[in-house]
Amino acid sequence: MFRPKIPTMPTPTGHVSPPVVVEPTAVVPAAQTPPPAPVAPAPARATVQLTPGTALALVGGGTAVVLVVGAVLVSMLLAVAITGISVAVCAAVLRSLLASETKRR
Repeated sequence: MFRPKIPTMPTPTGHVSPPVVVEPTAVVPAAQTPPPAPVAPAPARATVQLTPGTALALVGGGTAVVLVVGAVLVSMLLAVAITGISVAVCAAVLRSLLASETKRR
């Protein structure tokens, strides 16, 4: 049940014929068609109109992104600092416990 089933390649049965050779045929040109009329080229890029409302929305969105990213980075920095302080306190407590135990002997 848990063993993978590996597909096997089927072997051809019966008579296998050799590949058929296709001979090229001559190409006969059709009647001449007039060339298409020239089309005016489309502008490469659409112009973007920046209105005062759009500019204000962009500034507000950028400010919000900067504040959110700043808050996340500050919280990560605080988490690292708190972890470091707690490890230092644990190390100091263990060191004092081990030092007091050696003095008793």
